[in-house]
Amino acid sequence: MTDRPMTQTLRVALVGTGAVANLHARAVAAHPRAEIVAVTNLTRPEAEDFADRYGVPAVYDDLAELLTAEHPDVVLVCTPPGVHRDQTVQAFAAGAHVVVEKPPASSLDELDEMRAAAAAAGRQLAVVFQQRTGTAAAHVRRLLQSGALGHPLLAVCQTLWFRGEDYFAVPWRGKWATEGGGTTLGHGIHQLDLLAYLLGDWASVHGRLWRLDRETETEDVSTATVTFANGVVAQVVTSAVSPRESSSIRIDTQKATVTVDHLYGHGHENWRITPAPGFETDAADWAFPEGEERSDHAPLLRDVFDALLEGGPLPDTASDPARSFEIVAAIYASAAADGAVVTPDLLAEHPTHRRSFASPVTDLRS
Repeated sequence: MTDRPMTQTLRVALVGTGAVANLHARAVAAHPRAEIVAVTNLTRPEAEDFADRYGVPAVYDDLAELLTAEHPDVVLVCTPPGVHRDQTVQAFAAGAHVVVEKPPASSLDELDEMRAAAAAAGRQLAVVFQQRTGTAAAHVRRLLQSGALGHPLLAVCQTLWFRGEDYFAVPWRGKWATEGGGTTLGHGIHQLDLLAYLLGDWASVHGRLWRLDRETETEDVSTATVTFANGVVAQVVTSAVSPRESSSIRIDTQKATVTVDHLYGHGHENWRITPAPGFETDAADWAFPEGEERSDHAPLLRDVFDALLEGGPLPDTASDPARSFEIVAAIYASAAADGAVVTPDLLAEHPTHRRSFASPVTDLRS
Protein backbone atom coordinates (compact mmCIF):
# COMPACT_ATOMS: atom_id res chain seq x y z
CA MET A 1 0.00 0.00 0.00
CA THR A 2 1.29 3.47 -0.88
CA ASP A 3 2.23 5.56 2.14
CA ARG A 4 -0.12 8.46 2.69
CA PRO A 5 0.96 11.84 4.06
CA MET A 6 -0.30 12.44 7.58
CA THR A 7 -1.89 15.76 6.57
CA GLN A 8 -4.15 14.21 3.94
CA THR A 9 -7.93 14.27 4.15
CA LEU A 10 -9.48 11.10 2.79
CA ARG A 11 -11.82 11.70 -0.15
CA VAL A 12 -14.63 9.23 0.33
CA ALA A 13 -17.25 8.05 -2.18
CA LEU A 14 -20.40 6.19 -1.17
CA VAL A 15 -22.20 3.59 -3.31
CA GLY A 16 -25.80 2.85 -2.37
CA THR A 17 -27.85 5.32 -0.34
CA GLY A 18 -30.21 3.02 1.55
CA ALA A 19 -30.71 2.93 5.31
CA VAL A 20 -27.23 1.71 6.29
CA ALA A 21 -25.60 4.48 4.23
CA ASN A 22 -26.84 6.98 6.81
CA LEU A 23 -24.67 5.29 9.45
CA HIS A 24 -21.68 5.58 7.13
CA ALA A 25 -22.36 9.23 6.38
CA ARG A 26 -22.57 10.11 10.06
CA ALA A 27 -19.37 8.18 10.77
CA VAL A 28 -17.50 10.04 8.01
CA ALA A 29 -18.81 13.37 9.30
CA ALA A 30 -17.45 12.52 12.75
CA HIS A 31 -13.93 11.96 11.42
CA PRO A 32 -11.78 15.12 11.26
CA ARG A 33 -9.82 13.98 8.22
CA ALA A 34 -12.44 12.39 5.95
CA GLU A 35 -15.17 13.80 3.75
CA ILE A 36 -17.75 12.36 1.33
CA VAL A 37 -17.12 13.89 -2.08
CA ALA A 38 -19.62 11.92 -4.17
CA VAL A 39 -22.42 9.36 -4.06
CA THR A 40 -24.17 7.11 -6.52
CA ASN A 41 -27.28 4.97 -6.28
CA LEU A 42 -29.36 2.81 -8.59
CA THR A 43 -32.12 5.44 -8.32
CA ARG A 44 -30.75 8.95 -8.89
CA PRO A 45 -33.49 10.87 -7.01
CA GLU A 46 -32.68 8.90 -3.86
CA ALA A 47 -28.99 9.69 -4.32
CA GLU A 48 -29.81 13.37 -4.73
CA ASP A 49 -31.92 13.38 -1.57
CA PHE A 50 -29.06 11.72 0.30
CA ALA A 51 -26.55 14.22 -1.05
CA ASP A 52 -28.76 17.13 0.03
CA ARG A 53 -29.15 15.64 3.50
CA TYR A 54 -25.42 15.30 4.10
CA GLY A 55 -24.04 18.13 2.00
CA VAL A 56 -22.35 15.87 -0.57
CA PRO A 57 -21.21 17.98 -3.54
CA ALA A 58 -21.55 15.46 -6.39
CA VAL A 59 -24.02 12.79 -7.53
CA TYR A 60 -23.30 10.32 -10.34
CA ASP A 61 -25.46 7.91 -12.29
CA ASP A 62 -23.12 4.96 -11.81
CA LEU A 63 -19.94 3.91 -10.06
CA ALA A 64 -17.78 3.90 -13.19
CA GLU A 65 -18.60 7.54 -13.87
CA LEU A 66 -17.94 8.45 -10.25
CA LEU A 67 -14.56 6.71 -10.15
CA THR A 68 -13.42 8.33 -13.39
CA ALA A 69 -14.43 11.82 -12.32
CA GLU A 70 -13.53 11.81 -8.62
CA HIS A 71 -10.64 9.35 -8.06
CA PRO A 72 -11.69 8.81 -4.41
CA ASP A 73 -9.30 7.48 -1.78
CA VAL A 74 -11.97 5.26 -0.23
CA VAL A 75 -15.21 3.76 -1.54
CA LEU A 76 -17.91 2.77 0.95
CA VAL A 77 -20.04 -0.02 -0.53
CA CYS A 78 -23.56 0.03 0.97
CA THR A 79 -25.42 -1.93 -1.70
CA PRO A 80 -27.02 -5.41 -1.63
CA PRO A 81 -24.48 -8.25 -1.44
CA GLY A 82 -25.15 -9.49 -4.96
CA VAL A 83 -23.21 -6.56 -6.46
CA HIS A 84 -20.45 -6.21 -3.84
CA ARG A 85 -17.87 -8.17 -5.78
CA ASP A 86 -18.16 -6.19 -9.03
CA GLN A 87 -18.29 -2.80 -7.31
CA THR A 88 -15.35 -3.61 -5.05
CA VAL A 89 -13.17 -4.85 -7.91
CA GLN A 90 -14.04 -1.69 -9.88
CA ALA A 91 -13.01 0.49 -6.98
CA PHE A 92 -9.70 -1.33 -6.50
CA ALA A 93 -8.94 -1.00 -10.22
CA ALA A 94 -9.43 2.75 -9.83
CA GLY A 95 -6.94 2.90 -6.95
CA ALA A 96 -9.36 3.24 -4.04
CA HIS A 97 -9.50 1.41 -0.75
CA VAL A 98 -12.85 -0.27 -0.04
CA VAL A 99 -15.03 -0.57 3.04
CA VAL A 100 -17.88 -2.98 2.28
CA GLU A 101 -20.98 -3.70 4.31
CA LYS A 102 -21.67 -7.20 5.51
CA PRO A 103 -22.11 -9.73 4.13
CA PRO A 104 -19.02 -8.90 2.08
CA ALA A 105 -20.05 -10.96 -0.94
CA SER A 106 -22.47 -13.59 -2.17
CA SER A 107 -19.94 -16.42 -2.00
CA LEU A 108 -16.50 -17.35 -0.74
CA ASP A 109 -15.16 -17.37 -4.30
CA GLU A 110 -16.33 -13.79 -4.75
CA LEU A 111 -14.67 -12.75 -1.51
CA ASP A 112 -11.44 -14.43 -2.65
CA GLU A 113 -11.63 -12.40 -5.87
CA MET A 114 -12.15 -9.20 -3.89
CA ARG A 115 -9.17 -9.93 -1.65
CA ALA A 116 -7.01 -10.78 -4.65
CA ALA A 117 -8.00 -7.51 -6.34
CA ALA A 118 -7.08 -5.60 -3.18
CA ALA A 119 -3.66 -7.27 -3.05
CA ALA A 120 -3.02 -6.64 -6.75
CA ALA A 121 -3.89 -2.96 -6.37
CA GLY A 122 -2.01 -2.52 -3.10
CA ARG A 123 -5.22 -1.37 -1.44
CA GLN A 124 -7.10 -2.42 1.69
CA LEU A 125 -10.41 -4.28 1.97
CA ALA A 126 -12.31 -3.69 5.21
CA VAL A 127 -15.64 -5.36 6.04
CA VAL A 128 -18.16 -3.73 8.36
CA PHE A 129 -18.79 -5.98 11.35
CA GLN A 130 -19.46 -3.18 13.79
CA GLN A 131 -20.37 -5.44 16.71
CA ARG A 132 -16.66 -6.18 17.15
CA THR A 133 -16.22 -2.57 18.22
CA GLY A 134 -16.70 -0.97 21.62
CA THR A 135 -14.62 -1.00 24.77
CA ALA A 136 -16.56 -3.90 26.30
CA ALA A 137 -15.89 -6.31 23.44
CA ALA A 138 -12.22 -5.33 23.41
CA HIS A 139 -12.00 -5.85 27.19
CA VAL A 140 -13.61 -9.30 27.10
CA ARG A 141 -11.41 -10.34 24.20
CA ARG A 142 -8.30 -9.39 26.17
CA LEU A 143 -9.51 -11.36 29.19
CA LEU A 144 -10.18 -14.45 27.09
CA GLN A 145 -6.91 -14.25 25.17
CA SER A 146 -4.83 -13.66 28.30
CA GLY A 147 -6.31 -16.64 30.15
CA ALA A 148 -7.57 -14.43 32.97
CA LEU A 149 -10.95 -16.20 32.82
CA GLY A 150 -9.48 -19.67 32.48
CA HIS A 151 -10.08 -21.81 29.42
CA PRO A 152 -13.32 -21.10 27.51
CA LEU A 153 -15.52 -24.19 27.30
CA LEU A 154 -19.05 -23.64 26.02
CA ALA A 155 -20.86 -20.90 24.11
CA VAL A 156 -24.38 -20.04 23.04
CA CYS A 157 -24.94 -17.57 20.21
CA GLN A 158 -28.47 -16.36 19.43
CA THR A 159 -29.77 -13.90 16.87
CA LEU A 160 -33.51 -13.87 17.44
CA TRP A 161 -34.93 -11.15 15.22
CA PHE A 162 -38.28 -10.47 13.59
CA ARG A 163 -38.73 -9.63 9.92
CA GLY A 164 -42.30 -9.54 8.60
CA GLU A 165 -43.67 -10.07 5.13
CA ASP A 166 -43.12 -6.39 4.30
CA TYR A 167 -39.39 -6.84 4.83
CA PHE A 168 -39.27 -9.73 2.37
CA ALA A 169 -41.43 -7.85 -0.13
CA VAL A 170 -38.28 -5.99 -1.26
CA PRO A 171 -37.52 -7.69 -4.60
CA TRP A 172 -33.94 -8.79 -3.86
CA ARG A 173 -34.61 -10.23 -0.40
CA GLY A 174 -35.29 -13.88 0.35
CA LYS A 175 -33.79 -15.11 -2.93
CA TRP A 176 -30.58 -17.09 -3.33
CA ALA A 177 -29.59 -15.28 -6.54
CA THR A 178 -29.80 -11.74 -5.16
CA GLU A 179 -29.43 -11.94 -1.38
CA GLY A 180 -27.10 -14.93 -1.34
CA GLY A 181 -28.70 -16.49 1.72
CA GLY A 182 -31.36 -16.10 4.36
CA THR A 183 -31.34 -14.94 7.95
CA THR A 184 -28.07 -16.79 8.69
CA LEU A 185 -26.16 -14.70 6.16
CA GLY A 186 -28.13 -11.47 6.51
CA HIS A 187 -28.63 -11.35 10.28
CA GLY A 188 -26.88 -14.10 12.22
CA ILE A 189 -23.49 -13.26 10.73
CA HIS A 190 -23.27 -10.25 13.10
CA GLN A 191 -23.34 -12.33 16.27
CA LEU A 192 -21.30 -15.12 14.70
CA ASP A 193 -18.66 -12.56 13.83
CA LEU A 194 -18.58 -11.22 17.39
CA LEU A 195 -18.38 -14.79 18.72
CA ALA A 196 -15.45 -15.61 16.41
CA TYR A 197 -13.79 -12.28 17.25
CA LEU A 198 -13.82 -13.37 20.89
CA LEU A 199 -12.97 -17.07 20.42
CA GLY A 200 -10.78 -17.23 17.29
CA ASP A 201 -10.66 -19.76 14.47
CA TRP A 202 -13.41 -22.32 13.91
CA ALA A 203 -12.81 -26.07 13.60
CA SER A 204 -16.12 -27.66 12.54
CA VAL A 205 -19.76 -26.88 11.80
CA HIS A 206 -22.89 -28.91 11.38
CA GLY A 207 -26.14 -27.11 10.75
CA ARG A 208 -29.67 -27.17 9.40
CA LEU A 209 -31.86 -24.64 7.61
CA TRP A 210 -35.57 -24.26 8.33
CA ARG A 211 -38.50 -22.43 6.74
CA LEU A 212 -41.11 -22.03 9.46
CA ASP A 213 -43.29 -19.11 8.39
CA ARG A 214 -41.99 -16.75 5.67
CA GLU A 215 -42.61 -16.97 1.92
CA THR A 216 -38.97 -17.08 0.84
CA GLU A 217 -36.60 -19.30 -1.10
CA THR A 218 -34.11 -19.06 1.73
CA GLU A 219 -34.33 -20.05 5.40
CA ASP A 220 -36.07 -17.99 8.06
CA VAL A 221 -34.43 -20.02 10.88
CA SER A 222 -31.17 -21.94 11.17
CA THR A 223 -29.57 -24.05 13.88
CA ALA A 224 -25.95 -25.13 14.13
CA THR A 225 -23.23 -26.52 16.36
CA VAL A 226 -19.85 -24.85 15.86
CA THR A 227 -16.60 -25.99 17.43
CA PHE A 228 -13.57 -23.73 17.66
CA ALA A 229 -9.87 -24.51 17.39
CA ASN A 230 -9.45 -23.83 21.13
CA GLY A 231 -11.98 -26.57 21.95
CA VAL A 232 -15.06 -24.42 22.63
CA VAL A 233 -18.41 -25.91 21.61
CA ALA A 234 -21.02 -23.33 20.54
CA GLN A 235 -24.72 -23.76 19.90
CA VAL A 236 -26.04 -21.23 17.37
CA VAL A 237 -29.65 -20.25 16.61
CA THR A 238 -30.62 -17.59 14.08
CA SER A 239 -34.22 -16.51 13.45
CA ALA A 240 -36.22 -13.96 11.49
CA VAL A 241 -39.52 -15.02 13.11
CA SER A 242 -39.00 -14.09 16.78
CA PRO A 243 -41.29 -11.27 17.97
CA ARG A 244 -39.34 -10.51 21.17
CA GLU A 245 -36.10 -9.66 19.47
CA SER A 246 -32.74 -10.20 21.10
CA SER A 247 -29.09 -10.75 20.24
CA SER A 248 -27.01 -12.61 22.77
CA ILE A 249 -23.77 -14.46 23.35
CA ARG A 250 -22.87 -16.53 26.39
CA ILE A 251 -19.39 -17.97 26.95
CA ASP A 252 -18.79 -20.27 29.90
CA THR A 253 -15.14 -20.51 30.99
CA GLN A 254 -13.40 -22.31 33.84
CA LYS A 255 -13.66 -19.23 36.04
CA ALA A 256 -16.70 -17.27 34.84
CA THR A 257 -19.67 -16.85 32.54
CA VAL A 258 -19.50 -13.93 30.11
CA THR A 259 -22.77 -12.70 28.59
CA VAL A 260 -23.81 -9.91 26.26
CA ASP A 261 -27.52 -9.33 25.72
CA HIS A 262 -28.60 -6.56 23.35
CA LEU A 263 -30.32 -6.07 20.01
CA TYR A 264 -28.42 -4.06 17.38
CA GLY A 265 -25.57 -2.62 19.45
CA HIS A 266 -23.97 -2.94 22.87
CA GLY A 267 -22.36 -0.91 25.63
CA HIS A 268 -21.01 -1.79 29.04
CA GLU A 269 -24.49 -2.19 30.48
CA ASN A 270 -25.18 -5.06 28.07
CA TRP A 271 -22.23 -7.16 29.28
CA ARG A 272 -21.85 -9.18 32.45
CA ILE A 273 -19.08 -11.34 33.87
CA THR A 274 -20.31 -13.75 36.57
CA PRO A 275 -17.58 -15.54 38.54
CA ALA A 276 -17.73 -19.28 39.12
CA PRO A 277 -17.81 -20.48 42.74
CA GLY A 278 -14.40 -19.93 44.27
CA PHE A 279 -13.40 -17.13 41.90
CA GLU A 280 -15.47 -14.29 43.38
CA THR A 281 -12.37 -12.40 44.53
CA ASP A 282 -11.04 -12.33 40.96
CA ALA A 283 -14.04 -10.35 39.72
CA ALA A 284 -12.47 -7.00 40.61
CA ASP A 285 -9.68 -7.70 38.12
CA TRP A 286 -12.27 -8.29 35.38
CA ALA A 287 -14.05 -4.94 35.77
CA PHE A 288 -14.80 -3.04 32.58
CA PRO A 289 -12.74 0.11 31.94
CA GLU A 290 -14.10 3.43 33.17
CA GLY A 291 -14.11 5.03 29.73
CA GLU A 292 -16.87 3.59 27.56
CA GLU A 293 -17.38 3.47 23.82
CA ARG A 294 -20.40 1.65 22.42
CA SER A 295 -20.30 -0.60 19.38
CA ASP A 296 -21.12 1.35 16.24
CA HIS A 297 -20.10 2.16 12.68
CA ALA A 298 -18.34 5.34 13.84
CA PRO A 299 -15.48 3.71 15.82
CA LEU A 300 -14.99 1.08 13.13
CA LEU A 301 -14.69 3.61 10.30
CA ARG A 302 -12.61 5.91 12.52
CA ASP A 303 -10.06 3.19 13.16
CA VAL A 304 -10.04 2.11 9.49
CA PHE A 305 -9.54 5.69 8.30
CA ASP A 306 -6.78 6.25 10.85
CA ALA A 307 -5.00 3.12 9.63
CA LEU A 308 -5.28 4.22 5.99
CA LEU A 309 -3.97 7.70 6.80
CA GLU A 310 -1.04 6.28 8.72
CA GLY A 311 -0.26 3.62 6.10
CA GLY A 312 -0.59 0.82 8.64
CA PRO A 313 -2.51 -2.46 8.77
CA LEU A 314 -6.24 -2.54 9.32
CA PRO A 315 -7.40 -2.68 12.94
CA ASP A 316 -8.51 -6.09 14.21
CA THR A 317 -12.09 -4.79 14.28
CA ALA A 318 -12.01 -4.72 10.46
CA SER A 319 -9.56 -7.48 9.54
CA ASP A 320 -10.13 -11.22 8.91
CA PRO A 321 -13.06 -10.66 6.53
CA ALA A 322 -13.45 -14.37 5.78
CA ARG A 323 -13.64 -15.81 9.32
CA SER A 324 -17.35 -15.40 10.13
CA PHE A 325 -18.24 -15.64 6.44
CA GLU A 326 -16.70 -19.10 6.38
CA ILE A 327 -18.75 -20.18 9.40
CA VAL A 328 -21.92 -19.05 7.63
CA ALA A 329 -20.85 -20.82 4.44
CA ALA A 330 -20.17 -23.98 6.45
CA ILE A 331 -23.69 -23.87 7.94
CA TYR A 332 -25.14 -23.76 4.43
CA ALA A 333 -22.76 -26.45 3.18
CA SER A 334 -23.65 -28.69 6.12
CA ALA A 335 -27.37 -28.21 5.50
CA ALA A 336 -26.84 -29.17 1.86
CA ALA A 337 -25.28 -32.43 3.08
CA ASP A 338 -28.13 -33.19 5.50
CA GLY A 339 -26.28 -31.94 8.55
CA ALA A 340 -22.87 -33.48 7.82
CA VAL A 341 -19.89 -32.00 9.65
CA VAL A 342 -17.97 -29.41 7.63
CA THR A 343 -14.37 -28.48 8.48
CA PRO A 344 -12.21 -25.63 7.11
CA ASP A 345 -10.34 -28.12 4.89
CA LEU A 346 -13.58 -29.48 3.46
CA LEU A 347 -14.95 -25.99 2.89
CA ALA A 348 -11.75 -24.90 1.12
CA GLU A 349 -12.36 -27.57 -1.52
CA HIS A 350 -16.16 -27.63 -1.46
CA PRO A 351 -17.54 -28.40 -4.94
CA THR A 352 -20.54 -26.04 -4.72
CA HIS A 353 -20.65 -23.86 -1.62
CA ARG A 354 -17.63 -21.75 -2.42
CA ARG A 355 -19.61 -20.49 -5.43
CA SER A 356 -23.10 -20.26 -3.96
CA PHE A 357 -24.81 -20.84 -0.62
CA ALA A 358 -28.04 -22.17 -2.16
CA SER A 359 -29.06 -25.14 -0.01
CA PRO A 360 -32.07 -27.32 0.77
CA VAL A 361 -34.36 -25.79 3.38
CA THR A 362 -36.61 -27.99 5.50
CA ASP A 363 -40.09 -26.49 5.12
CA LEU A 364 -42.24 -27.01 8.21
CA ARG A 365 -44.94 -24.46 7.41
CA SER A 366 -48.44 -25.71 8.06
